[in-house]
Amino acid sequence: MPLLTPNRFKGKLIVVEGIDGSGKSTQLSLLAQWLRSRGLAVAFSEWNSSPLVRDTTRRGKKKQMFTPTTFSLIHATDFADRQERFILPMLKAGAIVCADRFAYTAFARDVVRGVSPRWVRNLYKFAFQPNLAFYFRAPLEVALGRILGGRDSIKYYEAGMDLNLSRRIEESFRLFQGRILEEYEGMAEEMGFHVIDATRSIEDQQMEMRKVVMEHLGEAIASGQILHKEGAFRADTQPIAIL
Repeated sequence: MPLLTPNRFKGKLIVVEGIDGSGKSTQLSLLAQWLRSRGLAVAFSEWNSSPLVRDTTRRGKKKQMFTPTTFSLIHATDFADRQERFILPMLKAGAIVCADRFAYTAFARDVVRGVSPRWVRNLYKFAFQPNLAFYFRAPLEVALGRILGGRDSIKYYEAGMDLNLSRRIEESFRLFQGRILEEYEGMAEEMGFHVIDATRSIEDQQMEMRKVVMEHLGEAIASGQILHKEGAFRADTQPIAIL
């Protein structure tokens, strides 16, 4: 029995995963632009962005109220709302949905926070199975160098401060991300990730992504199964023009 719900719609779902600083968001943005340039309808969704729970999440983080279970549940609520209101309609319409982080993020982060792996995977059984899932493999020190070198500050929960790993926020961030990296490595084969070496040049990574996309979705694109439309979509905006 599949872990996630099969995507039986015309549209295709592409997701990227990786620790903070792996470069996955940059690569997904470049891929989406390339797909749009081919005249394809592309929808974009990112983790923790549902208007339904945004304010609640912000208040809970500000007051440091979340337990591992409540944190997991509120992210699952966010995910469910985005899938129901945005991802599902786009897949039905035949668009390509590009998702920056997916259920696998919960499988990694929630487990590191002490939530049962079986429980969190069962929680996300409603999530659609991606057609392609890319994992950007970056050594911990490389990813941390990118993040710590470009941030004025690190937030409490993204550093895993709630786990009491260290009193120093940068050290806690390092330990937290290291544990998340271990979870991703453990999932890579099981989940069928297409692993991208995130230490390669941006150009080389992007060319590999495009090659994999065309190998798996080229027939659907050529046959007209994928929607062609003069517009692109974001989860939090009205349609915008293709660049």
